[in-house]
Amino acid sequence: MVIGIIGAGASGMAAALAAAENENVQVVLFERQARVGRKLAATGNGRCNLSNLHANQGGYHGQQLDFADFALRAFNVEQTLGWFRKLGLFTVAEPSGRVYPYSDQANSVVDVLRFALNCGNIRQELGVEVTKIRRCENGFHIESGNRTECCDKLIIACGGLAGTKLGGSMAGYQLLRSLGHRMTKLRPALVQLKCDWSGVAALKGVRANCHVRILRDGVLHSESVGELQFTEYGLSGPVIFEVSRDACQGKGKWACRLDFLPEVSAQELKSELLRRTETSLPAEELLTGVLHNRLGKTLIKFAGISGNRPASSVNSEEIDAVCAVVKTFEISLTEPLGMDSAQVTAGGIVTSEFNPQTMESKLVPGLYACGEVLDIDGDCGGYNLQWAWSSGRLAGLSAGKGEP
Repeated sequence: MVIGIIGAGASGMAAALAAAENENVQVVLFERQARVGRKLAATGNGRCNLSNLHANQGGYHGQQLDFADFALRAFNVEQTLGWFRKLGLFTVAEPSGRVYPYSDQANSVVDVLRFALNCGNIRQELGVEVTKIRRCENGFHIESGNRTECCDKLIIACGGLAGTKLGGSMAGYQLLRSLGHRMTKLRPALVQLKCDWSGVAALKGVRANCHVRILRDGVLHSESVGELQFTEYGLSGPVIFEVSRDACQGKGKWACRLDFLPEVSAQELKSELLRRTETSLPAEELLTGVLHNRLGKTLIKFAGISGNRPASSVNSEEIDAVCAVVKTFEISLTEPLGMDSAQVTAGGIVTSEFNPQTMESKLVPGLYACGEVLDIDGDCGGYNLQWAWSSGRLAGLSAGKGEP
C-alpha cells in the first residue's frame, strides 16, 4: 500500500512516521521546499515551543470546538514527549507549561524528525510542488509539473496560510477544495497588532510585563498577563499573541488597555510616587526603577507633566494622572499585521466533513487531512504544534491500517 503525504511540516512528518510503522506501507512524502520542517525551525524565535503541559485541557478554537478532542486524547502531551524522547530529543518545561527542546534550539526538533524519516519505507520528494490531485479507481493521482505518481491513500498536511515568508500558502486549501471540501474565512492569529498612537515608534524594542485588555466598543473582548513588546507599528510579544485572535475583525472601535504594573495597586503606586516628590529627582525620573526608563519617561509626558520640572513641584492630582496612565493606558488599534507575520491561521477546511477519530474525509474515502489546514487553531504557547503532532499521528496511523 502506498500512502502519499503532501507537506513535510510538523503534522506531515508526524503522519509519515506513524504510517511507516506499518512495514507493509510505502510512504511518499512531498514537500515543495528544499528541506523538511523549515517553518518549524523558525518557531518560538528559533527555540521551538513544541508543546504545552496544559494542552490536554483545552485551548483550541474553530467552528466545531470538540473536533480536536479525540486526536489530542489519542496522542496526548505525555505521549508526545515520550515519542520525542524515543526519537532522541531531550525537552524541558517552563513553569508556564511551555515545552522546549533542552538545547533551546528549534533545529534539534527538526533534526530528530529528519533523522527518523530516513527509514526504508519513507521516500522523500523535496522541492516538488504538487499542483493537482485526481481521484482514480484505486486511489489518487498526484501531479507535480509533468510528473504523476499514484497512491492508494492520501494525507493533506500542507499547513496554513500564516507565515508566508516561511512557506505558508493556500496550497492545502486549494487541493482539498478541488476534491469537494469547503473552507471557512481565513484570519491571522497569534499576530502583532497595529495602533494609531504616534508615540509607539519611540518605544520600539521596549518590553514590559502587562495586564492587557482588548476592548471592542468599550466592552472586554479578551485579556491576558505577560510580556508585551512595542514595535514601530504597534504592539507585539507573547501577551499580544494570546489576545490577538479575532482582534480588529469586524466593525467597531478596537482598543488595547494596558496595566504596566498588574501586581501593584494604584494606591501603592501613588504612595511611592508621592515619596519621590520629596526628593531632588527631575519629574521625568518619577518612574525610574519602576518601568523601563524610556517607557517611564514617555508615560510621564503622556500624563501632561513636563520632564524638566523638579519632582518636588508635582502635586497630588498630577500624581493621580501618572497612576492612571500607568494602570489604564489605552491605545486605539487599527488592524492585525497580516498573514505574513502571523504565527497561525484561524479558520480552514471545514472539520464537520472529516471523521475526528481517523482524520479521514467523509466525502472522499482514503483522503485524510491534519494540522493547520483544518479549521482548528490553538492558544499561544505550544498548543498549535501539539495539534500538529496529535492530528498528524492520528491521520498517519489511520491511513496505514489495513488495505485501501
